Amino acid sequence: MAAIAGPEETTGPRPGDDSDVPAPRLTVIGTGYLGATHAICMADLGFDVLGVDVDESKIKRLNEGEVPFFEPGLPELLAKAMDSGRLRFTTSFEEAAEFGDVHFICVGTPQQEGSDAADLRYVDSAVTALAQHLCRRTLVVGKSTVPVGTAARLTELVQRLAPAGDQVELAWNPEFLREGYAVDDTLRPDRLVFGVSSAWAEERLRAAFAPIVATGTPVVVTDLTTAELVKVAANSFLATKISYINAMAEVCEATGGDVRGLAEALAYDDRIGGRFLKPGLGFGGGCLPKDIRAFAHRAEELGVGQAVAFLREVDAINKRRRSRTVDLVRELAGVTGGDLTGVRVAALGAAFKPNSDDIRDAPALDVASALHRLGAHVTVVDPQATENARRVHPELDYGTDAISAAIDADVVVLLTEWAQFQEIDPEIMGSVVAHRRIVDGRDALDAARWRAVGWEYRALGRP
Repeated sequence: MAAIAGPEETTGPRPGDDSDVPAPRLTVIGTGYLGATHAICMADLGFDVLGVDVDESKIKRLNEGEVPFFEPGLPELLAKAMDSGRLRFTTSFEEAAEFGDVHFICVGTPQQEGSDAADLRYVDSAVTALAQHLCRRTLVVGKSTVPVGTAARLTELVQRLAPAGDQVELAWNPEFLREGYAVDDTLRPDRLVFGVSSAWAEERLRAAFAPIVATGTPVVVTDLTTAELVKVAANSFLATKISYINAMAEVCEATGGDVRGLAEALAYDDRIGGRFLKPGLGFGGGCLPKDIRAFAHRAEELGVGQAVAFLREVDAINKRRRSRTVDLVRELAGVTGGDLTGVRVAALGAAFKPNSDDIRDAPALDVASALHRLGAHVTVVDPQATENARRVHPELDYGTDAISAAIDADVVVLLTEWAQFQEIDPEIMGSVVAHRRIVDGRDALDAARWRAVGWEYRALGRP
């Protein structure tokens, strides 16, 4: 049974306190979005941290003080950590094994090509490379999102390969980062989950998170299997809530109802709440889509697929919002059939969400590329994700700002709700477009304000 413990039960020391037991030295294996953020933030908390990756160019950039992706606040923390001498990066697993007392596994688990299953090659490779050099008692901690049962398999793997054998233990500590808020989510999480097999492993994890636990952050101590399930269960619940209100948007479109008013009324019910009850283009990114698919796939492997069969429809609802947004552009452009040849579209947004440059499974780019395939001339603009988008979708045109991207546009479509897009003056934009027509794919604009200056305004689930 899981136990929730408060900070008064902390047994590990905090960096800089008066304990006779030294704070553990940490390694972070994998320096992508999760790993780099975790390494930098743990160094900011006062730990000595070594980041490890097989990508030499990434390690070089990090050692030079450059964060290889966009995340607000992280470059400043990296500079501070590097200046303190508490953080450095390497490609050597041998060095990592010698240095670290607690090793965090933070590599990616993307969706397998041609399957809904999670691709665990990178996790297996990282654990294998590290384990061969573990010659003393140490703790390996998984943070990557994995199918249930992975921790048990990795425990056998690491203890078989490590010279220290069963002196090496494995624990699971799922991450709950939101892109755009990852620094705050790491330094001030709403909870910590420790999946452990011994009191010693729990003690090591408490020591590794002592400054956070000391602030009163709840700690859930549980077994490995439950810890693995927490992240996928949380993502599945969140995805279900998002797709639920978008399913209601489909009903509203068929009946003439207003999904925004419906969502507002539902939000007053404290059993439901208003968070993520926001209609629009749906979810994307590198986590929710692939995690719910991998969860459903794993459940089917275990013979309990029927229990989470609803997740297939959650995914389908999410995908339908993208095609429906294309339909709204077609309707506003006055086009019958599928051909949009000659229609100029200004697409505001490429990232899957604001405050991010992540374009993985981005609804915005799905819509933009679909419009292009139908013959439209599409110009995309995004404050941070333009270069990433250009590499994946070179067939699209790209602008430097919203106003210039909208010059002579027949339809403007808001696809990522960046604050600067929400703050656009509809009169100024109206002075450059060919036609004042806008599709609000994120239900983020003031419809009355845009309509007041002559714009035809459409949004998902709204009359």
